[in-house]
Amino acid sequence: MPTQVIVLNGGSSAGKSGIIRCLQAILPEPWLAVGVDRLIEAMPATMRSPESIDFAADGTVIIGPEFDRLQQAWMAGVAATVRAGARVIIDDVFLGGAGSQQRWRIVLDGLDVLWAGVRCDAEVATGREIARGDRVRGMAAAQADVVHRGVVYDVEVDTTHTESIACARTIAALL
Repeated sequence: MPTQVIVLNGGSSAGKSGIIRCLQAILPEPWLAVGVDRLIEAMPATMRSPESIDFAADGTVIIGPEFDRLQQAWMAGVAATVRAGARVIIDDVFLGGAGSQQRWRIVLDGLDVLWAGVRCDAEVATGREIARGDRVRGMAAAQADVVHRGVVYDVEVDTTHTESIACARTIAALL
């Protein structure tokens, strides 16, 4: 069975979005891109609270039970989209490390998944975060290592000194 899902995990500003755009450009079949940032954007502003999801001044992300419930439903929806015939690239930030990966493993059970870790030096990611201007400062540094704890990958790429297209080619070579 050909790969149906590519899961990219990395901290904020690690370069996942750029890699996804490159993957979509170089892969012969169409791949949909979904990501946790889009899930957060789809939520009403009233969900920005400690019960749902909150962003501390130091960049720490606080996840509450409301967010967990909606995220689980979203994940099941992504898996259903794949089961309906679409190929999907998932852009996620495994704040819970191996536990976050396990949640995806459960909903993607029976599908052919390629797990890709996207690493970036915290200092470089922080520079990108500042340049973007749409993130709480400190988020990139806080997430750079924690999102990879205990996570098992098929491939890892590092965007510290490697362009998105080269990382995408490394990932695509495994499909």
